[in-house]
Amino acid sequence: MTLDPESTRQIEANRANWDARTPIHVASAFYGIDGSRPAESWFADYEWSDLGELSGREVVHLQCHLGTETVAFAQRGAVTYGLDISAEAVAAARRIAAERGLAVDYHEADVHDAVEVLGAGRFDVVYTGKGAVCYLPDIDLWARVVHDLLKPGGFLYLAEFHPLLDALGEVPEPGREDSLELRHDYLSGRGAIAKDSTRTYTDGPALSSATTAYEWRHGAGEVVTALAGAGLRIEVVREDERLPWPRFPSMVAGDDGWFRLPEQAPRIPLLYAIRARRSG
Repeated sequence: MTLDPESTRQIEANRANWDARTPIHVASAFYGIDGSRPAESWFADYEWSDLGELSGREVVHLQCHLGTETVAFAQRGAVTYGLDISAEAVAAARRIAAERGLAVDYHEADVHDAVEVLGAGRFDVVYTGKGAVCYLPDIDLWARVVHDLLKPGGFLYLAEFHPLLDALGEVPEPGREDSLELRHDYLSGRGAIAKDSTRTYTDGPALSSATTAYEWRHGAGEVVTALAGAGLRIEVVREDERLPWPRFPSMVAGDDGWFRLPEQAPRIPLLYAIRARRSG
C-alpha cells in the first residue's frame, strides 16, 4: 500500500526521530525497563476483559516501540509478534524480551507494510495504541491494513490517547498552573503537524539529531468510521478519564496506579478504546 511522496518523506523523518529517541527511552525511568515497572501496568483493567483469553492465540502489536507492552501478551501465553518502524527500537525490544525469557517475534517495518511483512489473514488479535494513531497520515489506509492482517473472526483492539488530550494545553498565566485549555486541533484537516524538539516525553538527555517528527490529528469519530469502512464491526467503544502516566503536573495517582485530573476538575476522556471485529 502506497502513500503520497510527502507523507513518505515525513514517515522517514519519524523513523529517524524514533531511532534517536530509543536509547534515551531504554535508559529512562519512564519505561522502567530495569524491572521497576511491570508490563501489565500499562494496561487498563478493562483491556484484559475486552481482549479475553489470549493463550495460544496469535497476537500482533503494531507500532510497538520498545515492546514494553508487547511482552505482556507473551506472558499471558499468546503467540506474540511486534512490529515497529525503528530499527533501534526493534533491536531494543528483542533484547528486552530475551532478558525476560519470552519469545516475541519482532519485525522492523512501516505499519503500512505490515501485511507484506507478516502475512494476510493470520492474526486473532491486532493490538495498537497509546501514542500510535497520531503517526498515521491516512487513517483509512491504516484501517484496511488492520482488516487484512486479521483472520475472519479476529479483532482489532485499539487503546489510544483520546484526541481531546492532544488538544489540551496548560495555561501559562501566573496562578493558573493547574488549568487546561484547548490549544490544539481535535479534528483532522490541516495536514501534518511538524514538531521540532530536542526533548522527548521521557526523562533523560536531549536529542542530538533527527529532532523533527510529524503527527496527524484524527478525531475519535474519524477512527471509528475508518474501521467500519474497512469492513470491521464495532463491538466496544470506551472512554476513560485515566492515563498510565501523569501527562499534566496536576494529575493525581489512584489506587490502581493510574493518574486522573484532580477531583475538582471536570471529568473528561483522556484515553479511549475500541474493539472492532472482522466478520467470519
